[in-house]
Amino acid sequence: MKKMRWLWAKSLPLASRLFFSHLVVMIVGVLSLVIISKVSSPRFFVLHLERLEQRGYNLFDVRAELVDGFEIAWRRSTVWSVLVGATAAGGLSYWVSKLLMQRLIEMEQITQKFAAGQFDARVPLSDIPELNRLGVSFNRMATSIEGVEARRRELIGDMTHELRTPLTVVRGYLEELADGSIEPSPEIYLRLTKETKRLERLVNDLQELSKAEAGYLPINIQSVNLRPLLESLVEKFADQLLDDGPVLRLECPSKLPSVLADIDRIEQVLVNLLGNAVHHTTKGSITICTWTEASHLWIAVIDTGVGIAKEDLPYIFERFWRSDKSRDRHSGGTGIGLTISRRLVELQGGQIQVESELGLGSTFRFFLPLA
Repeated sequence: MKKMRWLWAKSLPLASRLFFSHLVVMIVGVLSLVIISKVSSPRFFVLHLERLEQRGYNLFDVRAELVDGFEIAWRRSTVWSVLVGATAAGGLSYWVSKLLMQRLIEMEQITQKFAAGQFDARVPLSDIPELNRLGVSFNRMATSIEGVEARRRELIGDMTHELRTPLTVVRGYLEELADGSIEPSPEIYLRLTKETKRLERLVNDLQELSKAEAGYLPINIQSVNLRPLLESLVEKFADQLLDDGPVLRLECPSKLPSVLADIDRIEQVLVNLLGNAVHHTTKGSITICTWTEASHLWIAVIDTGVGIAKEDLPYIFERFWRSDKSRDRHSGGTGIGLTISRRLVELQGGQIQVESELGLGSTFRFFLPLA
């Protein structure tokens, strides 16, 4: 029986629970008041009459009538107090319960819209501090999820667009080989290999980018000296330059201050920046330079290559973006290297910037916090 009553109570709406809880508290308070007053008030009144008699007042003959009158007045006042108090307490409990439920119902409706895909739905502010904090937390979460969903849709759209070109090329060659329109040759197989390698690089970069944007990319921050890394990169990329090509230089102090960074991720960023510089610079120089400013260490890759138009600079770090002159779809790049580099730098507490002028070269620089 008790279990059934407990299950019935648990099935009640929150508004009914709040109202009944307030009602129980009010009833317990009223009963305590009535019982204690009924026991103690007449006795205290009689003691008061005795003190008056000790002062010389003759109340012996009317004491019974006075006590009876006091009890009658006390009962009437108690009845009216209970009626007025119960009405006020009940009305106030109902109003508070309705106000709470109204806010909770609004939140429920917003969460249902959000679950249905309306990611712009937001919980309105509340006059109740606790519910207002809950609403602010929900809105902050909703904004984050909306951003993730927007990036996911953009990524799917961009990925579909980028995958279409190499897949179309591969399918075209395979169909022509199958129906005998072209003869198999090492050149055809090399083209197919090139396109499949491009697909592989694109898929790997997309996986890296999705992890970076979602914050799941592992970053091992520690105190490191970048001087050995810069020297090894200069040596490695110098072997890729032709004799009549640009000169690769390192302008870096012999004693470089340590930074808080992930050495592997910094190498990934620098390899991407140097690779772009080598690809777009046919003569002149490519310089890696460093300098310290406040609590940051700046690292810059400066080239004298084709440069980037001024109107294209705001979009240079957007994924799959290419300018007509400095980046093209068939250059071998996937179009998201700079996007990944920016995210990697940001995950390590830094920021990457670019300055460029068409025909005069580009400067990509980023900073890292000093250890």
